[in-house]
Amino acid sequence: MIDSDALLSTARAAVAEGVALLTTADAGAVRSKGDRDFVTELDLRIQSAMQQYLHAATPWIGFLGEEANTTPTSADTEYVWILDPIDGTSNFIHGLPLCAVSLALVQSGAPLIGVVDAPFLGLEYRAAVGAGAFCNGESITTSAARNISDAIVSIGDYAVGPKAATENLRRFAITEALAASVERVRMFGSAALDLVWVAEGRTDGTVIMSNKPWDMAAGVLIAREAGAVVTDSDGSRHTAHARHTIAAAPGLSEELTRLVSAAWNSSLTGR
Repeated sequence: MIDSDALLSTARAAVAEGVALLTTADAGAVRSKGDRDFVTELDLRIQSAMQQYLHAATPWIGFLGEEANTTPTSADTEYVWILDPIDGTSNFIHGLPLCAVSLALVQSGAPLIGVVDAPFLGLEYRAAVGAGAFCNGESITTSAARNISDAIVSIGDYAVGPKAATENLRRFAITEALAASVERVRMFGSAALDLVWVAEGRTDGTVIMSNKPWDMAAGVLIAREAGAVVTDSDGSRHTAHARHTIAAAPGLSEELTRLVSAAWNSSLTGR
């Protein structure tokens, strides 16, 4: 049996290493990873430093990072650290404070520990399975919102890349449906912040039409431990194999998922 408290301490210490670089080092050269998708030298430096720290502390745990290596480095991959060194790189490049270091420990794809630190906002979120969620050491819970018309809902970034035009038609349909139904729609540009702000009750829901492990693993756990319902767009429980990521306060989950599903399906049929 793993020692969750010790591993959470290891995760927080590793994230602190990344945050120290994020807040003091220059971004360095910026290069393109694809259509309107960028990585900085600092992304790579943070990932390298954190990977070395985690390997020294937990050599029996694999590692998966968004940058440089996107397959686990350990042959025994039941347990894997999953890292996004700068979630919200475009925000960071443009001097926007909405970015974070996001680290999770997963077991066979299911998150056990999550840490998200947004240093330019002074916010550190953490959670371990069955132990609740915390921001800056204080317990957090989702909002008590029950009416979709009273809800602040954030959405994930619009698509880029070769299929962006088709994918964005679907996202536009969802945005239109949300705009007609919720109090306000927001786009923060960081999936980790989308999820932890649902956890904290700053927002009431988030709709992210993707499910990349480095974007979601830590935030999904923190949201769940705070009481959020996290599903795929068809309403099934969110897993590492889900297509999309929807998190919401319990009183809004069914209605939000139903709204998103209807908009998504109508965009596929053209109705």
